[in-house]
Amino acid sequence: MSALNLYDTATREVGVFKPLQPGQVSIYVCGATVQAAPHIGHVRSAVNFDILRRWLIWSGYDVTFIRNVTDIDDKILQKAVIEKMQWWALAMKYERIFNSAYAALNVMPPTYEPRATGHITQMIELMQTLIDNGAAYAPGNGDVYLEVRKLKRYLTLSGQKLDDLQPAADVDAGASMKKDPRDFALWKAAKVGEPSWPTPWGAGRPGWHLECSAMAHTYLGEAFDIHAGGLDLIFPHHENEIAQSEAAGHKFANRWLHNAWVTQSGEKMSKSLGNTLQVDVILQRVRGIELRWYLGSAHYRSMLEYSEAALDESAVAFRRIENFINRATELLGEQPTPVVNDAFCAAMNDDLAVPAALAGISENLRLGNQGITDSDLTIVAKAASEIRGALQILGCDPLDQNFAQSAPANVNEALDGVIHLALKERTAARERKDFAASDAIRDGLLELGITIEDTAQGPRWSMTEKS
Repeated sequence: MSALNLYDTATREVGVFKPLQPGQVSIYVCGATVQAAPHIGHVRSAVNFDILRRWLIWSGYDVTFIRNVTDIDDKILQKAVIEKMQWWALAMKYERIFNSAYAALNVMPPTYEPRATGHITQMIELMQTLIDNGAAYAPGNGDVYLEVRKLKRYLTLSGQKLDDLQPAADVDAGASMKKDPRDFALWKAAKVGEPSWPTPWGAGRPGWHLECSAMAHTYLGEAFDIHAGGLDLIFPHHENEIAQSEAAGHKFANRWLHNAWVTQSGEKMSKSLGNTLQVDVILQRVRGIELRWYLGSAHYRSMLEYSEAALDESAVAFRRIENFINRATELLGEQPTPVVNDAFCAAMNDDLAVPAALAGISENLRLGNQGITDSDLTIVAKAASEIRGALQILGCDPLDQNFAQSAPANVNEALDGVIHLALKERTAARERKDFAASDAIRDGLLELGITIEDTAQGPRWSMTEKS
């Protein structure tokens, strides 16, 4: 099997991935800032890096996967005022909504999921190290800043120049006490009515960037294999993580992976543009497995342009695959054994080239359906096994029990019962040669998006796009 090659944002090249410790991979992914419900732009990152994790596990690695929760920052405090809630209650509310979205899309729970507020001690220790090293300073008002002009490698990830940067958009009164307008806050002095924690430099709360450096170091040590997140985090968040971590003497991340955005009308999906599409709303349109298939179908470094038509088309394409797997299971009398073929391996080892992997699934689907037509169960079994093996790594196996509860069991049972009742009536009509009634039942079901297929084992139904 070929070696795994991954893109590195820092080097801007695709290269062979070699973990720091043989057989082990350590990953830190920037998780949610829990001030609102997630839209599909948020969860695309979760799906993309869940696929990476699944591929690494299948490849034989022991993966430690950290995804943090930012549960204290300016946006959370502002939203708590709007919703008239305690800031911690609001953070917990939206953290639970994020977790529900992850579960609906079959995203594996992280190995550890640290919250920022649970690691204040580690943040204070990191700031003390930075001040002792002369890289950070406390002007005396409770703020702590990193002095960016003392850094040797600042902005190497984004390739920007320090003097070209606009000064940080600080609105705090203490911003005037910076040595350089571009210095960024590690710690923010306490304000009336806001939460705060005591430090040697005054009470306050953490800056956004400080949180991730402290948590990554706590769970993964001074150096780890992969730091991942959305493209929009490269600057300032990831640049500042690198800056404060390396200034403290930590090697930090060995490789950087960034997924591209979900766009709408060519623009990044964001709350400020008012074009958000919340996960729970879209899950009223398609199932979790179909939304995951859609979000994971593009290459992780490619923009994904959202439209309802594209989502519907993707869902229909997935249902064809799902129908084949279910049909193969019926014909074989057992679930196909997952097998990962060489073509799929080659695609995934080429910087997680999911589109190429999907082409292989499509070809197997064609062969498998032809095998059903020809009553060649050997071909059916091979195609179904290879499709299922690919789907498991993509997190879209329709036989996975995690998707079995995507709708209430009683709804599924009722739907299945009603359709089988209609099929029974259709069969009776055909037996008495009342073909007009038989066709009327078939056409009525088709209008509802239910296709009937007459097989040697009796009629079968499947959901398709409504005409």
